[in-house]
Amino acid sequence: MSNWTKFDKEFDNEALRDEVKEAAENGGRGDYPDIPTGEYEVSIEKLEATSSKKGDPMVTVWFNILDGEYEGSKIFMNQVITKGFQIHTVNEFLRSLGTKNEVEFETYSQYEKLIDDIFDDIDGDGLEYLLDYGEYKNKRGNVYPTFKIKEIFED
Repeated sequence: MSNWTKFDKEFDNEALRDEVKEAAENGGRGDYPDIPTGEYEVSIEKLEATSSKKGDPMVTVWFNILDGEYEGSKIFMNQVITKGFQIHTVNEFLRSLGTKNEVEFETYSQYEKLIDDIFDDIDGDGLEYLLDYGEYKNKRGNVYPTFKIKEIFED
């Protein structure tokens, strides 16, 4: 018996197969250019509660750039949410998306459902956004990406 059988229970194999197919169709993630900081008109392809490589709870967002030099490219937001300030950051982002959902963290399972509900609303309404994709440098010199919705465009 393989040691890898445990992974069949730990990971969503169907979702992984879909992601592999998508990567193949897009030439692999390595083909995406590095996107410089700036403002971009985007749609949201994916918004989900997931887990980091270490197994920590994480929120991930895939932004599709809709016009300009980087049209068709993606910007990826991945925020681990194990600390209060991290959840606050995601709360502020979720509130900026223009849905009618009340954004509050109570439990991880409740938060996962909230994130699913917000994505359903966005996906159904065809919303597009002006995203300010920036950087934050902390006192230690570490640089982290920032994501701020500046404007909402309705189809």
